[in-house]
Amino acid sequence: MIPTLQDLPFENKRVLVRVDFNVPVKGGVVGDDTRIRAALPTLRELLDGGATVVCMSHLGRPKGPQDDARMGPVADRLSELLGREVRYLACDGPGSREQQAFVGEAPDNSITLLENTRFDAREKKNDPELAAVLAGYAELYVNDAFGAAHRAHASTEGVARLLESAAGRLMERELEVLGRLVESPERPFKVILGGAKVSDKIGVIENLLGSIDELFVGGAMAYTFFKARGGEIGDSLVEDEKLDVARELIARAEEAGVELHLPSDSVCAAEVEAGAETSVHPSDRIPAGLKGLDAGPDAIASWKEALQGAKTVFWNGPLGVFEVEPFDEGTRAIAKAVAELDAFTVVGGGDSVAAINATGLDDRIDHISTGGGASLEFLEGSELPGVEALRR
Repeated sequence: MIPTLQDLPFENKRVLVRVDFNVPVKGGVVGDDTRIRAALPTLRELLDGGATVVCMSHLGRPKGPQDDARMGPVADRLSELLGREVRYLACDGPGSREQQAFVGEAPDNSITLLENTRFDAREKKNDPELAAVLAGYAELYVNDAFGAAHRAHASTEGVARLLESAAGRLMERELEVLGRLVESPERPFKVILGGAKVSDKIGVIENLLGSIDELFVGGAMAYTFFKARGGEIGDSLVEDEKLDVARELIARAEEAGVELHLPSDSVCAAEVEAGAETSVHPSDRIPAGLKGLDAGPDAIASWKEALQGAKTVFWNGPLGVFEVEPFDEGTRAIAKAVAELDAFTVVGGGDSVAAINATGLDDRIDHISTGGGASLEFLEGSELPGVEALRR
């Protein structure tokens, strides 16, 4: 059993909350605040219930304290969204003496955001001394950072062993939705996987083959499948060491009665550059010197048609080099198609979520997962340390 907020006696208590505020910051301003907004229901419930809240998160991959990775802009945006002050102190890290003194001065029913957890090298080592300092900030612990739940760090796993703990509302929803995909999806269940590497998605494909009806493989990873079947893929990205794996997955899908969809044609160019000269070729007959960089028009049309009738859809990963025009068109087209389906739809992964947001149809998706890597590991059937530490 994983306790949730209703199981936690947080009234008039200090609560340490692990959130996932790993958001893009440029020029001291938060860009996409999706992850911050996702944590608001938990934070508001705690504050409205009389708790004194201390939040913590990592931001980027700093090597010790770095001014461009400080949590100040995040605290400012969170303050705007909550409509109240969010206390924050720029310091050397969440375990520093300055931080400890600042948290100790927190008024009742206030909210404080700690400095970037990764400023302290002990965080990623799941160091028990850092976990003990963090646990000393509160009487209770809530993990609402599903996006970091696959990491056994001091702020996600270590501290949960030291305090009475529970899952926040976002974590609860993620586990409920992804659990439904694994255990009891309404059929037909169709899965769309994109991105660069087959190796990132092997476990998901293997674990879900018994419960899905159709599998759509796009992005650069599709070219490993085409080469495995003897296709000519020009200079497209390929994982040569995974060709045997791709052949095995093709065979297993056929044995399981899962229809495999690969993009029939590709938008190609010599280089990944905005405004590059492009041409369209069958995905298994790409000329030498050209790279497949996006799903072509025939592939998009056939995928949109094949998705019709689905009752459950999970999508993770772009169908092309989404961040560079014009190689974003396939991903955007499928985002729109998924949003318009009469099905239970779940989208995860940064580029997939960005594409959905760009269509303005994100409110048509039943669940947008905040955890790219965590959602994939969950769907692989792997245990997530940050979740397992909450179990009673």
